[in-house]
Amino acid sequence: MSKEPTTKNVNNDEIDIFEFVNRIGAVLTRWTNAIGRAILIVIVFLTRRWKPLLLTIIAGLGISYAFKEFSPEVYTSDLVLRNNAIDNEQIIAYVNRIKDVKEKSVLSEALGISKETSENIMNIGAFWIIDLNNDSIPDHVDYYNNHNVYDTINVRMKDRFDIQVKIKSVQDLSKVRDGLIHFINGNPFFQEKNKIRLIQLAESIQRINLDLNRTDSLQKVKYFEETRQRETLNGQIVLSQGSNNNTQLLHEDIYKLMIQKQLLEIEQNMFSEIVTVLNDFTIPVQRTNNLSYFAVRIVPALLIPVLLILIFISRRAAIKKIFEKY
Repeated sequence: MSKEPTTKNVNNDEIDIFEFVNRIGAVLTRWTNAIGRAILIVIVFLTRRWKPLLLTIIAGLGISYAFKEFSPEVYTSDLVLRNNAIDNEQIIAYVNRIKDVKEKSVLSEALGISKETSENIMNIGAFWIIDLNNDSIPDHVDYYNNHNVYDTINVRMKDRFDIQVKIKSVQDLSKVRDGLIHFINGNPFFQEKNKIRLIQLAESIQRINLDLNRTDSLQKVKYFEETRQRETLNGQIVLSQGSNNNTQLLHEDIYKLMIQKQLLEIEQNMFSEIVTVLNDFTIPVQRTNNLSYFAVRIVPALLIPVLLILIFISRRAAIKKIFEKY
């Protein structure tokens, strides 16, 4: 008697599972049919009205071509600078202040360039360089400023940044580069911080030279002490145990100090300015505002209203009934 309810419960559970699976299958079937029907309706709709749509696309391409021909040529190029003294956050924010300058005369004065050159500048922006996998190799530039700052694998590089310039004349790129460096070097706070950095580098190199001289003198003293400790046994020279290891340890200390000194001298001589050019502006091969630049904006702007009008015309009877009903 006690086994019958258990058997019935198991059967009910099996029936419920089968019903659940069947219902899911029915829902998926309805969704698949609805999607297929929608695709078929779209294909039929576009096929029946291909003429106005094609004419719209041709008109959009024609307008795009006209914009391309009558618009001034705009080129885009990137400059990569090494940041030697200032945090990237500060220097990127400082360079991006140029975006807010609307008067070309003010821009020419800030960059130290002629007004004619400043009038050719369309836009200047500083951006972070992203290092994927944190391997100290630059991978791409965060032009849209959408990098996740909490990402510990793909990180912002702290020692360099990118400046992108949109300009009408590629011949002025070198002048703009010099102007940007002039603008950065003209900041009094940046100058003072870089001056302190150079003083600290000189002091560190001086200290390492002192340590090298002392270590070298100590090594010579130990060498002569070890020479006196040699003992002659049966006509053979035998060094006292452990003396050779001590000399090798001093050699390792000297090599470490030499490497540190070389790195500091590179920093002092090669990167003495506030910023250093790592990758200069390259001459763009083609203009930024080409035919595709205008087409991807103008063609959809014309095509979407035309589609809405065609849909309204094809469904005007149903829309009329809705308005009459309400």
